[in-house]
Amino acid sequence: MTRGTILAVLVLGPVIALLSSCAVDPVTGDQQLMLFSPDKDIELGRQYSPLVEKELGGRMPEQGLQSYINQIGQRIAGFCQRPDLSYRFAALEEGGANALALPGGYIYITRDLLKELKTEAELASVLGHEITHVVARHTVAAMSRQIGMTALLGAAIAGTASGSVRSDVPAAASVLSSLLTLQYSREDETEADLAGLSYMTQAGYDPNGMVETMQILEKLQTIRPTEFFSTHPNPESRIACLQDRIATRYRSLGGLKKGQEEYSQKVLAPLKERKKRFNAQPPEAARQESSEPPGEK
Repeated sequence: MTRGTILAVLVLGPVIALLSSCAVDPVTGDQQLMLFSPDKDIELGRQYSPLVEKELGGRMPEQGLQSYINQIGQRIAGFCQRPDLSYRFAALEEGGANALALPGGYIYITRDLLKELKTEAELASVLGHEITHVVARHTVAAMSRQIGMTALLGAAIAGTASGSVRSDVPAAASVLSSLLTLQYSREDETEADLAGLSYMTQAGYDPNGMVETMQILEKLQTIRPTEFFSTHPNPESRIACLQDRIATRYRSLGGLKKGQEEYSQKVLAPLKERKKRFNAQPPEAARQESSEPPGEK
């Protein structure tokens, strides 16, 4: 065997092992060309979730709030097409008003988005939407479009070899940047809206919560560019499409949960308490706290 052949085997062997031919989108049933097997999605999420959390200011310290979000997320995930995945839900300090999904089931919502929502059904709509991105593997597809298959494969191979990744490694830095600025297609967004609507309704939540969430985000967009729409492009007639789906499929359902009181108690009250503590501090202490983890200002 020549030296060139050996080198080709060493380089292409892991790549060929990572590549899968065609997969089926579990949400739509359509064929899709996928770069990785689903197991590799899980590995990528495990490797990069600590870097994403660090980059976005870490997890919010309110454990009751974190448990509440995880409980709702797990409930909704039980009705998706991939309930076998180990989903992880958490609230992060920074990142503007946004939510994001990493491959393999790592789902985050930011503090700034949490404080804009008013009900548990609205929170359920965000989590259901992000669960769809995981189930349909939109994140990996968008990453491959954004940074290219070569860079994504290089980062995956490096992480597999070392067991961990570092943000100062060029390939890893490229993947981290892609995850933080990921832009789904409008087709992805429509699919995530409609499937997320189905998941949350099956879990017992009022589907109008998704309409209300999109109205909140669109109102924010009139004040300043919203981070959610920078990564989740707004499909044409989004709210009208959701209202039509609710009217045709879910209108006859009754007794579905809005959960305004629960959301106020579990999310808004802790955020108000944090703001109260921050405002009660002497100016010097408040400045110090705001530079460590960020507080509610």
